[in-house]
Amino acid sequence: MKTIFEKIISREIPADVLYEDDLCVVINDIEPQAPTHCLIIPKVKIERIAKSEKSDQSTLGHLLLIAQQTAQNLNLDEGFRIVINNGPQGGESVPHLHVHLLGGRQMKWPPG
Repeated sequence: MKTIFEKIISREIPADVLYEDDLCVVINDIEPQAPTHCLIIPKVKIERIAKSEKSDQSTLGHLLLIAQQTAQNLNLDEGFRIVINNGPQGGESVPHLHVHLLGGRQMKWPPG
């Protein structure tokens, strides 16, 4: 069964796409937790960071560079937060690795 992200990547369901290249897609989160809340999703399915492999290294690095580029494009000059959830206790709700980019407000520590 396809995840919601696989369906977004294949255009089976619509999403607000901000950026796309051969390796990933960037969308606005449908339940934003900050004024800016984007998801950077790899096109290849990596179930979660704990299940990533050495062969995923370039994809994982690419996701962070695209997060930085997206933050710059969205004028998050005052700062932003990058989050990768892992497993049910880590807040993971979709078993397809993705990077949350949050900004536009003061972030609290420790996070929820």
